Amino acid sequence: MRATALFFGYLFVCLVLAALLTDPLMQTGWLDYPPERVMGRLAQVFILAGLWPLLKVLGLADRESLGFGVARACFLRSLGLGWVLGVLILLTLVVALFALEVRVDDQDLDTWSFIAKTAGQALVAGLLIGLLEEAFFRGALFAAIRRREGVAAAVVWSAALYAVLHVMKPGALPPGMPFDASGAWVMFSGVFLDLLQWRHLDTVLALFMVGVFLALVRERTGHIGWCIGLHAGWVLVIQVSRRLTDGNPSSPLGFLAGDYDGTIGWLAMVWIGLLAAVYWRWSASPRVRCDEKA
Repeated sequence: MRATALFFGYLFVCLVLAALLTDPLMQTGWLDYPPERVMGRLAQVFILAGLWPLLKVLGLADRESLGFGVARACFLRSLGLGWVLGVLILLTLVVALFALEVRVDDQDLDTWSFIAKTAGQALVAGLLIGLLEEAFFRGALFAAIRRREGVAAAVVWSAALYAVLHVMKPGALPPGMPFDASGAWVMFSGVFLDLLQWRHLDTVLALFMVGVFLALVRERTGHIGWCIGLHAGWVLVIQVSRRLTDGNPSSPLGFLAGDYDGTIGWLAMVWIGLLAAVYWRWSASPRVRCDEKA
């Protein structure tokens, strides 16, 4: 858990810096965005800026630790196959939600050009998100915990931090409260207080199972090629389905999708958890990996 606490502490410091600088930056009038968005983006900038120095200090700034320690052809093939599998996995979930009338057709859907544009943007976004998040969570974080505490701890703690951080985001200020230095700290404290809300339970548990699944894939394959592909495929399906369908507020099964993105909820937790268990059991028998000779 020491490595997990270290990474969480690093992210905490980045968020503190973002909270300190959001108010002065907003005062300049350069940005015309909500303060919570500015704070979130500042935190991301600090995370990215300081990540490589942190990895060098921890001895994790190498291809093997970050999950890239295989031949390029193997990595790219794994990424492509992972993307196809990721699309199929999440498409199955979305179809199930649609069949259960948890999600319904978007009555205001635009033209096919809009759909193509949406899919293209989601493809690029998925690859970028998959690359950055997998290099951090299933790359550096997983490697750091595994070296010190073993596989089980690496799977659990990397998945836990992954799930928690996805719901730790600056929220809007209460109605009527102006944004100033004190307002910035109200937003900062809300990042942690909001995490304790029961409405986030389904999201946290579903994302925890996602993290477990990806960590198991990282352990079995020895690199993050498959993880990036799976992650990118999931992001593509989620983003496209959010634009092509709407949540059905009158559905008695609406709780299955949660309110995080209209897809990740209790049903996703069960589906991904089942796949993780099947994968771990199926992949237990020795197999020749693509980076090894047959």
